[in-house]
Amino acid sequence: MVSLSKILIFPIKSLDPVSLNEIEISSGGALKGDREFAIVDRHGKYINAKLYPQIHLIRANYHLSDRQIHLQIHQQNDQQKTEPNKVFTFHLDRERELLANWLSEFFGQPVELRQNVANGFPDDLDAWGPTVVSEASLKTVQSWYEEPSIDLEQIRRRFRTNLEISGTAPFWEDRLFTKSGETVPFRIGSIQLLGVNPCQRCPVPTRDADTGEIYPKFQKIFSSQRAATLPDNVERSRFNHFYRFTLNTRIPVTEAGKVLRLGDSLLVSP
Repeated sequence: MVSLSKILIFPIKSLDPVSLNEIEISSGGALKGDREFAIVDRHGKYINAKLYPQIHLIRANYHLSDRQIHLQIHQQNDQQKTEPNKVFTFHLDRERELLANWLSEFFGQPVELRQNVANGFPDDLDAWGPTVVSEASLKTVQSWYEEPSIDLEQIRRRFRTNLEISGTAPFWEDRLFTKSGETVPFRIGSIQLLGVNPCQRCPVPTRDADTGEIYPKFQKIFSSQRAATLPDNVERSRFNHFYRFTLNTRIPVTEAGKVLRLGDSLLVSP
């Protein structure tokens, strides 16, 4: 049986995730609290890992029931004035300005936190729902790399997927998209989702999730292996290149208020 085995949300876009046992669907058809906040510069552009590799050095832990975030710098360099190894705690609502000041000091420029409680700040505006991957796929990708530090958890953190499923063959999730402009309906528990497309990856997975250090030829290895292992029944027209991995989805807003739970079964609609 295919079932939901892991739920990860990223309360602040580009920072660390938090693992949950269940998650409510927001009013905008997203996982409630996922990418609820985004760090932006003075021009309103994202401060994210694509453009700012030093963001990998920030460790974030959350106590969401208390609306608290605990921040620590993984390592220190001469340009970072924030005290190393110390844990800094902020309330996500009452101390948002203090949190923005801490982040401004870290990035060396004024930044602010923007909030969207309806559907967060997704990368793909046409597929604003959670990303989906199978545990078997993550394990297969991990096997492509010889570096001992690239274990399963490191692969999981590099690709930053929301929902993980178990009980499948590798790349089973590739059956949940079809031709451009069409979707594949499926359910996890009581919640309707629509599979849209295989996620186009950015430079982030090529870097160590803790240090930002680039793994040589990561993308080349990935693309070569992805092409070689692509399941026969996959819609190949969606692969203009093979640096695509995990499923982008939409959730209809009619599902707002429903709850996803670990162990929920996944069923593809007829």
